[in-house]
Amino acid sequence: MRTLIFDCDGVLVDSEALAEDTLVVYLTRWLPDLDITERLSQALGMTTADILAYMERLSAHTLPPDATEQVDSAIEARLARELKAIDGAEKAVRGIALEKAVVSNSRRSRVLASLASTQLADAFGDVAIFTADQVAHPKPDPALYRLAASQLGQVPRDCLVVEDSVAGVTAAHAAGMCVIGFVGASHVDAGQSARLTQAGAWRILDHMHGLAALVDEWQASAT
Repeated sequence: MRTLIFDCDGVLVDSEALAEDTLVVYLTRWLPDLDITERLSQALGMTTADILAYMERLSAHTLPPDATEQVDSAIEARLARELKAIDGAEKAVRGIALEKAVVSNSRRSRVLASLASTQLADAFGDVAIFTADQVAHPKPDPALYRLAASQLGQVPRDCLVVEDSVAGVTAAHAAGMCVIGFVGASHVDAGQSARLTQAGAWRILDHMHGLAALVDEWQASAT
């Protein structure tokens, strides 16, 4: 049995716009010499810690020692109030008859809360979840996807991944997996399809209702 792997933020749940808004609030205050909105577009899909480190390197200012915890706590509080599932995600999860997994650059507690609050946990059932805290180098490094393949007992070529970020597509592609670039979340801009294709996406998907057809195409191409 082959495996369909979903990123979480921006693929299963429409969280990236909420996270980005929160980052803008904090980073505008902490790093006033940067155009935060423009710079953030280069870093979405990374862990919060890596995003903050990237932004701090560009600035003449320094972040507070607990910056990651402050931002993550604020993001998670907002997600608890406002988070919604991506349109069509639950139907896609329930309707596609492949083994499934979730591979996320968020911390495990956030992924579990996001899936539970949007009822996607019920759709997945007892799904394997892999998160950034399990590896030394998260996405865009391929380590997390390699770990997932190993623990799932799969070779990478038998894994189809759905990712929304350049970091995620880069990681899955480098791990030897086939990647669908998803551009249906609310934070996506007009240039994202081209960026995901350049990073190694096999196909671009703009709504979850098209996922089953791409899964069928992938399955047929490997026979």
